[in-house]
Amino acid sequence: MPLIALGLNHLTAPVSLREQVAFDAAVAPEALGDLTRQPGVEEAMILSTCNRTELYCSVAEGFEAVPSQWLSRQHRLTPQRLDEFLYRHDEQDAVRHMFRVATGLDSMVLGEPQILGQVKDAYQQARSAQTLRAPMERLLQHTFAVAKRVRTDTRIGAHTVSVAYTAVRLAEQVFTDLRQACVLLIGAGETIELAARHLADKQVRRLIVANRTLENAQELAGRYAGYAIALADLPRHLAEADIVITSTASRQPVVTRQMVADAIAARRRRPMFMVDIAVPRDVEPEVASLDDVYLYGIDDLKQVIDENRRSRELAAREADAIIDLQVERYMAWRRALNLRNPAVDMRVAAEAQRDEVLAKAQAMLAKGRTAEEALAFLANTLTNKLLHTPSARLRDAAMAGDLDLLHAAGRLYGLDPDDDHSA
Repeated sequence: MPLIALGLNHLTAPVSLREQVAFDAAVAPEALGDLTRQPGVEEAMILSTCNRTELYCSVAEGFEAVPSQWLSRQHRLTPQRLDEFLYRHDEQDAVRHMFRVATGLDSMVLGEPQILGQVKDAYQQARSAQTLRAPMERLLQHTFAVAKRVRTDTRIGAHTVSVAYTAVRLAEQVFTDLRQACVLLIGAGETIELAARHLADKQVRRLIVANRTLENAQELAGRYAGYAIALADLPRHLAEADIVITSTASRQPVVTRQMVADAIAARRRRPMFMVDIAVPRDVEPEVASLDDVYLYGIDDLKQVIDENRRSRELAAREADAIIDLQVERYMAWRRALNLRNPAVDMRVAAEAQRDEVLAKAQAMLAKGRTAEEALAFLANTLTNKLLHTPSARLRDAAMAGDLDLLHAAGRLYGLDPDDDHSA
């Protein structure tokens, strides 16, 4: 049953398309169920982040195109619109891709650790939706072990930067002294919390946290001496911000062109720096056309990230070597699933023979034969039945001079004089 990894990411598709095919956590369980109901799809996991949407599926032979067709229908896109941006990896290439994704080797920020948590979240979603079976369950467990080993055995995570850190670095280039800046953070997830931590280290003058749920905003703001507001109050506070960093899970923009235009007017044309690292985007793209507004999206962070990437390329090559070895180990286990295990057949046959002889021995007792007679019959008959076929095969092998089979049988039964197990 072929394993495939299908998707698009920051290298193959613009953010305008990535936001169209993103799955948020609320719809993922239903989407997983629908995907595994498609013809030939046996297992499925959906990984959706700001930089990628990927489907990992086990499919029946001849149904490899079904997941990409489903993805197009799911987001009401024509195959012609989507296919040129998609990549697909099959079998061991799919395994290698999953390992590289989970270890951060395929990330915009090389080696960034957040992606492993996102893969684990996707795994938990698939488990809850009951769309995993033994092959992909084993693959995910192997993936987590590989990611841990890469982190331990290489320096891929040394001096790593996150997207949130990159956003703060970019803001620092615009505002040389962040201690004079008021920063507005929109959202309360991991990315925004990382940004808050970096900004607190920079001792920003004022920190405002906006979230749809005021309690979540208050919890995050409280940890970093910030001020919390509800998302509904954003228009009243936007003008206070010199810097805006936003990353929510909203399917619709939370910052409109009109909101920003009003804020700039209230600021008396003092410039505003905005970084939108959400997918789908939180800030309407038309905001970029306003004077005195400097809007950066997730794809605009690439230049800053590339400078940091070069320092970890050696560690990335070491990580790839570990991954290549682990890919082969997983594929060996997967190939073994398709092999018929003769040990199972031997046990089934032996148990059938045992039951047959035991029934006859019990019948002897019922007819008044002594226990010693029944036990002797049981032992002798069962021994003869178990050894009859292999003895006949070995006798034929000896007559034919088949030394390979004779030695193999000796090793199987621990009788080969060349094998020394005493050490």
